Amino acid sequence: MAALTLVLDAMGGDNGPSVVIDALVDALSAFPNYHFIVVGDEAELEPLLAANKLADHPRVILKHASQTVAMTDKPGYSLRAKPDSSMRIALDLVANGEAAACVSSGNTGALMTKAYFALKTLPGVLRPALMSAIPQASGGSAFLLDLGANPVCDSDTLFQFGVMGSVAAREVLNIDKPRVALLNMGAEDIKGNDVVKATAQLLQQSKSLNYIGFIEGDDLFADKADVIVCDGFVGNIALKSCEGLAELLLTNIRANIHAHWLTRWFVKLFYSRLQRSWDWLKPDHYNGASLIGLRGVVIKSHGDANAKAFYSAIEQAVSETQHDLPTRIRDQVENVLLEQE
Repeated sequence: MAALTLVLDAMGGDNGPSVVIDALVDALSAFPNYHFIVVGDEAELEPLLAANKLADHPRVILKHASQTVAMTDKPGYSLRAKPDSSMRIALDLVANGEAAACVSSGNTGALMTKAYFALKTLPGVLRPALMSAIPQASGGSAFLLDLGANPVCDSDTLFQFGVMGSVAAREVLNIDKPRVALLNMGAEDIKGNDVVKATAQLLQQSKSLNYIGFIEGDDLFADKADVIVCDGFVGNIALKSCEGLAELLLTNIRANIHAHWLTRWFVKLFYSRLQRSWDWLKPDHYNGASLIGLRGVVIKSHGDANAKAFYSAIEQAVSETQHDLPTRIRDQVENVLLEQE
């Protein structure tokens, strides 16, 4: 049953456990072969489950946790001082083989630290990476990694991110030969720091990867690559900058709706199309960053996720368990290591 069981950390998000239970209702309907373990304070969760007629559901188990990791908790403190947190219990269930994946909206640093401690990395993997799908101009998706798990990386680590991202794109996005690119300050070979240049050499030398070279920040959504590799410092800033710009544009457009009649006419003409573009970019559709490279599936949902967004994170967990992504990554990393000998 573990292969078809997901564990949900119900206490981690900003908007309370009701978001998780609402998402669970939809997930039970969408994935009839999956079981769910909901972890959190039973005093809060029991009434919510009862209200949604899930108290005695045959595919739902409630597991009590007496502690919650706060968004302000430092990762080391939460690991030492909160052994009975909903996050820790959820990850331990994956580590013990009782569940195949964990989904949490909790403190990102704490989740990464606890997941690394509980699950360990796959054989040969240097560091796990935080990876998310981003929309492309063609209407498809690409994977961007790392998004913050590793602010500083050496070339071997970035190379492995390319390997793991390529496996994910092949298995989850169904792309036969995923195009792997390095995010850089320019597309020319002479651009970039020493680490990026050394990573490019490793990627070029690999017979297992379809490496296409450097891309710049303005190509993130241009459908030029299926896997975009960078360190966590660059990736986190790049993604949040894009989200912030999209929100700024919509805010300015909304403000001009009450302007001069000619401006108002122009804004109304294009607002609906811009709104659709923002809907395409916003977390409801692309919520769910995967912490790949671990011996289990861990999905990080946005802290302020609503029920629709948390459901998207559950969908991501289902997809990765169906494709047995950790095993696929393990096998590919082993092949690449043999290739380098």
